[in-house]
Amino acid sequence: MSGTLRYADKVVVVTGGSKGIGRGIVKVFAENGATVVFCARGEEAGRALEEELKGLGPACCMFLSCDVTKEEEIKKLISVTVDKFGRIDCLVNNAGWHPPHKLIDETTADEFRELLDLNLLSYFLATKYALPHLRRCQGNVINVSSLVGSIGQRHAVPYVATKGAITAMTKAMAIDESQHRVRVNCISPGNVMTPLWEELAAHTGNAAATIEAGEDAQLMGRMGTEAECGQAALFLAADASFCTGIELLLSGGAELNYGHKSQVK
Repeated sequence: MSGTLRYADKVVVVTGGSKGIGRGIVKVFAENGATVVFCARGEEAGRALEEELKGLGPACCMFLSCDVTKEEEIKKLISVTVDKFGRIDCLVNNAGWHPPHKLIDETTADEFRELLDLNLLSYFLATKYALPHLRRCQGNVINVSSLVGSIGQRHAVPYVATKGAITAMTKAMAIDESQHRVRVNCISPGNVMTPLWEELAAHTGNAAATIEAGEDAQLMGRMGTEAECGQAALFLAADASFCTGIELLLSGGAELNYGHKSQVK
């Protein structure tokens, strides 16, 4: 059976793995034979996913509660994984948040700093503490960025800044870690239907219209799925052995063609 599994006998750590894109990544790695340690702040959703994934043959899934804005909790996530499973082959940095859209004028410096801690600094710290183990296995890091990090987004300056920084940091990490045969890549999703997307749509006053507009933004006429994000991550970890420092756009073509752009009234 193991011959049909694309990441058997590997150990993967996924941050923000209890729902949304992270949940899709956890599921796909587990279905392909990996031992997956995933974390989130939400205990209930994490335990529910852990229970759901029991019985997947050789796979093992373990949930750990972790606030990735706290350095000591990130260190514990890595140390518990290594103590229990002996290695780390892949780190997927995914934990993050998209605040409700608002103007720069209404955004405080503290709000920006808090988002930097969650969306960016946590990626740096998790990678820093996982690298000694990844180097031993010649493993890889996958950072979840966003399409808007390169094309921008209206009324989302702090979020776009964090995602653009993730993409840039991925390239710099890939350079430094090449000497250790550790690959570092990132995935930049466009619109993916997740609980966070539904939450943001609910803030607009007409959630159904917002979701329809989100679907129309892709050439393919739909949003991506959590499972498709998982498949992209598995490709980078298991198959893309000559890829490092790349940004894999998972966008359904959202960045292509002209569209209505003018903000001038």
